[in-house]
Amino acid sequence: MNSRFLSLLRKELIDAIRDKRSVMAGLYYAIFVPLLMAGMMMLLIDKLTSPEDLNITINNSSAAADLVAYLDNQGIRHSNDKATTKAIEITIGAAYAEQMHRAEPAEVILIADRSEENLQSAIRRTERTLQRYSAEMASLRLIARGINPKIMNSLNVKMQDQATTESKGGQLIAMIILFMLLSVFVSGMNLAIDTSAGERERNSLALLLSHPISLRQLVLSKVCAVSIFGMLGLFLVLLVSKFVYPFVPWQELGFNVDININFMMAAFIAGVFVAFLAASMQLFVSFMAKSFKEAQTYITFVMFVPMMLSYAVTFDLATDELRWAPVTGQLQALIDVMKGKEIPLLQLAVSCLSTLLISIALVLGMERLLKSEKIVFGL
Repeated sequence: MNSRFLSLLRKELIDAIRDKRSVMAGLYYAIFVPLLMAGMMMLLIDKLTSPEDLNITINNSSAAADLVAYLDNQGIRHSNDKATTKAIEITIGAAYAEQMHRAEPAEVILIADRSEENLQSAIRRTERTLQRYSAEMASLRLIARGINPKIMNSLNVKMQDQATTESKGGQLIAMIILFMLLSVFVSGMNLAIDTSAGERERNSLALLLSHPISLRQLVLSKVCAVSIFGMLGLFLVLLVSKFVYPFVPWQELGFNVDININFMMAAFIAGVFVAFLAASMQLFVSFMAKSFKEAQTYITFVMFVPMMLSYAVTFDLATDELRWAPVTGQLQALIDVMKGKEIPLLQLAVSCLSTLLISIALVLGMERLLKSEKIVFGL
């Protein structure tokens, strides 16, 4: 039995390697996603830490010289160049100087279209700057009347932040690990379709079943072959991330992404269960489909299930409940490892066990499917 299984597994791997385009299409994700993520993070961090000057239109600026100077120090300047000026206007009220002199609320009108996506960050930046100026003027008014501005603060709240540099990343770290784990699904997808629906279209599946092999040996050999390619994708994404992510200045955001040996080992352990589930699920759906193209469509929709569950974890939705679920439990465990937290071993064990049970159920389901001529011949 072992020799036949190994022969079938070798046959599946050789067939997969021969189709180099299919193999590379699955591994492109693992190679280029970390590069794209690192490039995007570099641009985002540079934009957040070094904001560009914001050119807007300031009407009646002569009536509020101090406000205009304050805005200019914050990188918000009046400009008449329509090519570089944002569609944001600040109109100083005609009675601004008199209202400020009488210590009354001075009228300042901010005109902008909040529905414009490319203006939203600029609008928020302008609003925050105006609010800071208003708070400073309020403090100066109290000082001018001999009142300590601190009297406005009824509480003196001191925050003792116990977060580590690794745990401050939050959703960003979760998103990075999510893309790593999804490589298990993407890398083996093409092989899963080719070794099931593809073999049926080439009439090689029926020929293979005519040999003295059991259905369980055949199914397990295909599941293991697809799982191996899934794990290869995970290895590549970890390897590329190990060398690429150190170039990203994470410290500018107050945390660090460290792809160390402990994290890589934890990712491999969790990835084995996820890879087995991904392979079983993709093969089961591909056998259910009647053609190669139909299998591609079905698998695309099926992949949305683990993706949506993983996104729920990433954005902190039903986190406690999903710790016990397949895929999401492994994802949260890897997030905890990255953040330097203690791993809840019971929850991780239950998650891995449920992942394995679902995979076994899918394998048994494939055995039953292949007993039907309709499935074998695509009728």
